[in-house]
Amino acid sequence: MPAEAPATLSRTPAEKGLSGAGANPVRTVQNASAPALQSELVLGRYRPLRPLGAGGTGSVWLARDEQNGLDVALKIVPREGKAGARAEREAEAASRLRHPSCQRAYGFGHDSQHVYIAYEYTPGRTFREALRAGELDDATAIAAAVQMLEGLAHAHARGIVHRDVKPSNVLLADGEDVSVRLLDFGLARLPQAETLTAAGDVPGTLAYISPERLRGQPATPGADVWAVGVLLWESLAGRHPFWESSLLETARAIEAGAPPLATVRPDLPRELQRSVDRALDLDPGRRPSAAALAQALQVGGKRRRRHRRRDRVLVPPAALLRFAPALLAGVFTAWTAFALPFYPAGWPIALAVLAAATSFFRPRIGLLLALAVPILPLGNLALSAAVLYTGFAAALLALSWGEPETGLLASAGPLLAPLSALGLIPLLTLGTRSAARRAAQAGTAVLAAGIVAGIRHVPLPFDAESAPHDLGLAGSRSVTATASVLWQALLSRPALLVEAFVLAAAAALLPHARERGLWAVAGLGAGMLAATLLPVPDVAAIPLVVSVWATCAVVGLR
Repeated sequence: MPAEAPATLSRTPAEKGLSGAGANPVRTVQNASAPALQSELVLGRYRPLRPLGAGGTGSVWLARDEQNGLDVALKIVPREGKAGARAEREAEAASRLRHPSCQRAYGFGHDSQHVYIAYEYTPGRTFREALRAGELDDATAIAAAVQMLEGLAHAHARGIVHRDVKPSNVLLADGEDVSVRLLDFGLARLPQAETLTAAGDVPGTLAYISPERLRGQPATPGADVWAVGVLLWESLAGRHPFWESSLLETARAIEAGAPPLATVRPDLPRELQRSVDRALDLDPGRRPSAAALAQALQVGGKRRRRHRRRDRVLVPPAALLRFAPALLAGVFTAWTAFALPFYPAGWPIALAVLAAATSFFRPRIGLLLALAVPILPLGNLALSAAVLYTGFAAALLALSWGEPETGLLASAGPLLAPLSALGLIPLLTLGTRSAARRAAQAGTAVLAAGIVAGIRHVPLPFDAESAPHDLGLAGSRSVTATASVLWQALLSRPALLVEAFVLAAAAALLPHARERGLWAVAGLGAGMLAATLLPVPDVAAIPLVVSVWATCAVVGLR
């Protein structure tokens, strides 16, 4: 996830405002965290009590207003450079806002070295902290997004664009009801205000910046709507739509656009999915206004079928999404290195560990390494087989380049086949964004299970007969001849080929069927069985029926 400094500003019930710009500041504060600060009055009335947090540009203290006894959150920022100018801009923006979802500034001022802003204070935690703790169910996330958008609509109506909406700049106040505060208007664009950014500088946190701002265009209200859309997509899907292992790859993902929410949460109402997708339209002119999106989310949120936490099977948490590809890479590498004799003793384990570790930190490089391991052993067996496999691996790498974490899902086929559960493959592909990738993964999983069965000389999936012991490929140098032999072997086992096609189609269509309701899911399941059993009636029907209807039950009952 993107790194963000924790936001600790909070808020209490509104009190009468105070302009602190003309107050006599205290003597210069050399160190905002120094204990001596607690004996001073800031802006002539605020006594710091204890630090609440610190970031790269300053610190925040819990302070007591000596004039009325209320607690405030006192932000202290060095005045030099951009930090001080942004703090003054933040205070100016906050002073114009009077909305329950916007944190209110009571007073501000400065001395020769620091800028001080006194905010209302309320205990709570940031949206980022709640996300990481798994405390947000769908209803809470939607309600919070609605309040964010209402606060932003208030700011936009006054010509203020936040420009840095992200989970750590959103406060969830403690209490039974959802209550949101938008924090840190330090990067806000004000009417007739001069920019604080140099040419080519894009302020804000990259993972929540809109594509037009990456291209150097000025921030508009649509950029704030985009950021809320990203935040809501992340909350509902359990992972960030764009975050990659490097900033450059993240920027490229943003420019490519977010996958439809339905691809990862097909169980959500269509109105809600469409609202989030519209907020993430690459064209800012087609995004709804903050007020319109808030209203649409309220309507879509009321039509949720269940008010419960998102499912951890169909929508795994971010940690699992990182560990699963590493595990698959390790298993695939170890199995191929052991099954195809070539590497010295100890190398298969070392290669598996290397592939798993690389996949965890650099998914694309890990996928490339895992796919490359079988090339030399196959070349030792038959040069033509190595050439064919290299072409296949290159195609798979290209297809999976946008989602390298899913590139080795096909290796689950040989693991499920001995359990007679190969029909569950479409269910495993639901986390993949692209329908073409889902289809390729499912079809390849079936064929991979057939190849492994052939190597082990055990019955093929969906077929009672064992694979032939020898296809006569050893030593072959003719790519055409080898491809012909493999194709004829597939044609001689129609059940395998038919099931690869059927499961590929099911994987591509499953999210769309779920979007259309239970009857569509049931119809897809019946179609899968008919498309398999009618052309090849001698297929092993019982495990196929069980796995197909298990898939439909899991998806349909959600």
